[in-house]
Amino acid sequence: MELKLTRSTIREWRSSDEASLARHANNHKIWQNVRDAFPHPYTTKDAADWIKKASSEDPITSFAIEVDGAAVGGIGVCVQGDIFRRSAELGYWLSEEYWGRGIVTEAVRVFVEWAFANFDLSRIYAGVFDWNPASARVLEKAGFEFEGRMKKAVIKDDRIGDELIYAITR
Repeated sequence: MELKLTRSTIREWRSSDEASLARHANNHKIWQNVRDAFPHPYTTKDAADWIKKASSEDPITSFAIEVDGAAVGGIGVCVQGDIFRRSAELGYWLSEEYWGRGIVTEAVRVFVEWAFANFDLSRIYAGVFDWNPASARVLEKAGFEFEGRMKKAVIKDDRIGDELIYAITR
């Protein structure tokens, strides 16, 4: 899969992305806004492990965000199971060097359309830590609606916070 956008390309991860991924993902500000499974510091070995894992998914649901020929972020969905099988959780991150340019907003819009077209989904949702209003704004601009606040639901870097839930439906 490859989606060419105005500001970026969403594509499958490649082994040649290891150095770029490690460089752009190794950022404390990014780590503060993602799950603990996202390592910090982020090493080349972490990048290699991630690319191997993402490339072995069937179907592939985790993709690179490429800008100017380099993998500088990631986007993907985790399709849920059982009674939630028509829902998927969206996740994304982007190198701090590219913040504020509308790259993620455009990527989320287009990727969500792709996910709805390629999976039997009725709903895509995302959780945002309450200390990350920029990510909440990305989702709002991409058509997601605020559904609720899970009070004191997350802990990151010894900080307890709320998780804000946003969703878009087909």
